[in-house]
Order: sequence, then C-alpha cells, then structure tokens
Amino acid sequence: MGALQQIAAAVTPAVMVSACGLIALGLDNQTARMAARLRELAREWRALPPHATRRAAVAEQVEVLDRRHGLYSRALLLNYGALFAFVVTSLLWLAQAYWAVPPELPVLVFGLGVAMLAAMAVLVIAAITLARSTIETETAEVLRERRVPPGGGRPAPARG
Repeated sequence: MGALQQIAAAVTPAVMVSACGLIALGLDNQTARMAARLRELAREWRALPPHATRRAAVAEQVEVLDRRHGLYSRALLLNYGALFAFVVTSLLWLAQAYWAVPPELPVLVFGLGVAMLAAMAVLVIAAITLARSTIETETAEVLRERRVPPGGGRPAPARG
C-alpha cells in the first residue's frame, strides 16, 4: 500500500467519527426538543376540560411528536452504531500491523458504518416530513377560530 493510501486509510475513519459526533449532537438536541414539547403538550392536555375542542388538536400533536421522537431516537442509535463501526475500522487497520487481518474486513466494517448513516438519514427525513403536520394542526385551529366570530354569527371572509 502506498503512503497516500495508508494516510487515507488512517484518516477516513477518524473524519467519519468526527462527523458522527457532530450529527449526534444535532440529533440529541432534536430528541430533547421533542421530549420537552411533548411534556408541554401533555401538561396542556391535562389542564384542559374533558370536552374542550383544543384537546383533540393537542392529542393530534402529541401523536405526531411521539412518532418524530421515535424516529430521531432510532436515528441517533444508528448514528452511534456507525460511529462504533468507524472506530472498529480504525482498530482493524491498526491491528494489521500486528495480526493477520483480512484486508476486506476493515472495508466491510466501514461499509456497515456508511449503511447505518444512510439509514439514519432516511429516518431523519421521515421525522422532518412529519414536522409539518403539527404546524398544520395549529394553523387549522387558529384559522378556524379566526373565521368564526364569538357567539356564532357568520364566518369572516378568508384573506389570501
């Protein structure tokens, strides 16, 4: 193996470990935000009277946020799995100096890490697409209340 190939083989897993660390920070922040918002909504739901119309909107948002939290949590686990695979790749590369490690093994483990990052990205994309539905729930409720004046009456015209 040439000097440039050896450097690339040594540096690439380290760069991927660093990237996974940054991604983990972002995903951890997202899961924490989801958890905090879920707690807020649960408090609001408990404080509302049993037949309040707002309860349905809050319950709908809780359901979506719970799904998003689950997606982000699984994405975070995949990210840490990828990080682990990249660390193992580095260890296998270093072990080749002392033991007979098949050259395909570090490549296979590195590929596993890349596959986990791809799966993580799919989960994050799914979570992001769900984000819009909680906003749509809030928007629909606000716009519905704005159009119907207190005490019934005729709905106000929609402004575009």
